[in-house]
Amino acid sequence: MSSRRTVLSKHLKERHVNMISFSACIGFGLFLNTGKVIYLAGPGMALVAVVLGCSMMWSVIACLGEMTALFPVPGPLFEFPGRFIDEAVGYATGWMTWSAWIVILAAEIQAVAQLWRFRFDPAYLKSVGYPDEQLGWSTEHYSPAVWVFLFLIIVLLINLLPVRQYGQLEYIFGVIKLTFISFLIVFNIVLSGMQKVYHANHFWTWNSPWGFSSAGMVIHPTTSDPTNPDAMVKGNLGHFLSLWTAITTCVFSFVGFEAIAVTAPENKDLEKYETIKIATKKLSMRISLLYILGTFVGGLNVPYDDPNLVNIQINAVRAGQNSVFVLAAVRNGLRGFPSVFNGFFIFAATTSGINALYTSSRLLHALASIPEAWPLWFQNYRRRLERVSDAGVPLGTVCVSWCFGLMAFLAIKPFPSVILGRMTNNAVIAELICYTMICLSYTQFYHKIKVAANDHTLENRSAFNRDDKQYPYRTHGQLFRAWYGFFFCALLIVFNNWRAFVPPFSTPDFVASYIGVAVFLAIIAAYHVRSDGWNPLKWRRSASMQIHRPPPKVVVPGRRRGHLEFPNPKMPFWQEDNAKALVAFIWGWLK
Repeated sequence: MSSRRTVLSKHLKERHVNMISFSACIGFGLFLNTGKVIYLAGPGMALVAVVLGCSMMWSVIACLGEMTALFPVPGPLFEFPGRFIDEAVGYATGWMTWSAWIVILAAEIQAVAQLWRFRFDPAYLKSVGYPDEQLGWSTEHYSPAVWVFLFLIIVLLINLLPVRQYGQLEYIFGVIKLTFISFLIVFNIVLSGMQKVYHANHFWTWNSPWGFSSAGMVIHPTTSDPTNPDAMVKGNLGHFLSLWTAITTCVFSFVGFEAIAVTAPENKDLEKYETIKIATKKLSMRISLLYILGTFVGGLNVPYDDPNLVNIQINAVRAGQNSVFVLAAVRNGLRGFPSVFNGFFIFAATTSGINALYTSSRLLHALASIPEAWPLWFQNYRRRLERVSDAGVPLGTVCVSWCFGLMAFLAIKPFPSVILGRMTNNAVIAELICYTMICLSYTQFYHKIKVAANDHTLENRSAFNRDDKQYPYRTHGQLFRAWYGFFFCALLIVFNNWRAFVPPFSTPDFVASYIGVAVFLAIIAAYHVRSDGWNPLKWRRSASMQIHRPPPKVVVPGRRRGHLEFPNPKMPFWQEDNAKALVAFIWGWLK
């Protein structure tokens, strides 16, 4: 390892960034949580929940994308809150985000261990008319520690690769995931159309005795009687509570889109290829489309009161037999597909774990480059963490982050699914805190660059003009979307686990849901104590509002990427030059 090098290598291309961020969003959340969302809200209301979750993602990712495109700084997730809100808030956001990603790493690996316990209850198979009496894997009795150890090693080895090779692997992983999910959507549409098991119509799960929404909200389901009517809230209030709980469940599946910004220091030719803009738009459309379609088709073949969906406890994540996509194949009597699907879920969770280690290591490396974010007695260790190998890999931060992935060995506990649910809930709150600060940062950023664009004393004031053709990335109504994202995320933080306040009170669930808020405030207070003393009345906001270092990035003059412009507009589109432009435009959005 080089003793002096501290700068990451710029080897990632646009397609690498696209798939790194896409792969981060496609872990076990899509495949296992979709069934939970349908169970909570019903097939129609589940779609509403996913659309609302996507609207939050669009708002946050657009804020982060615009700021990062103009200022591609290391650690943008905490750098921008530090610049535009308060330094202490920025540092606290950085530590919270890093902690979220190491928990996500452990959660993905723990999910892998759970997925190897693939076994259906014979009574269920008989009730749905499955042709075989048994369906499962012989690995169900293996110790989860075996899988945790094996897959943690795989995750580490891939993250030690040079960044260029790592980007190529992530691209391959992303393409495989995208292809499989597309197949899964078509597969469920075909099942609904064929109706191997006859039903009155193709939307039978939306009709009586089921319906657009679930019957109500079971606040504290139990294994003995998960649908106890005495514990169910019905009517409009029940539907609202079901919708809100479904939205909070969706959020974990969307976590990972911020990886676009994390890759900025390793991006190649940001100005020429407009990587941040294109990747942000591609990811928003792909994730929204796939999650909405996946939820829709999942609800076509499996009713929301299927026993394997009912068994999903409110704060738990289980195995492949609880996936709505596996259940669709089983309920239609298909052999082979359930095992293939479960195997792919293991692949998806593993690659998301790989991505989680990459993201957490880059966040920790960005924190290591800021001496003020660390206590004085830790400065020597900080300098070691800042070092980068000749291949451009921050080995120190990769290894340190990986060590926290050992939390996945909690899978050997008696109730691993409950532990996994609480871990994911804790990570979601930490991420929501980050998203809230990003949106709030954008509101300050927006007004700051607006003033700079009208400041005639600045030679480069056009770089801050959002209406200028060389401005790297902007979206319409973004200030409103920033405030929308801020309030949406804040409400999700406050009411993410409202059930914990309904008797009987669950201390572990309450702590998992809200300790992140307390830790965030405590870190902010600790930084202010160090800089301003113990008296809170003397604490002062410290926000540099810096928009000149590094200099703002503008787009290379010429044709903007992502826009279709024919070289010969007066000629038909099949003319050779026009046809090449059309093909390049389509390929640019597909790759």
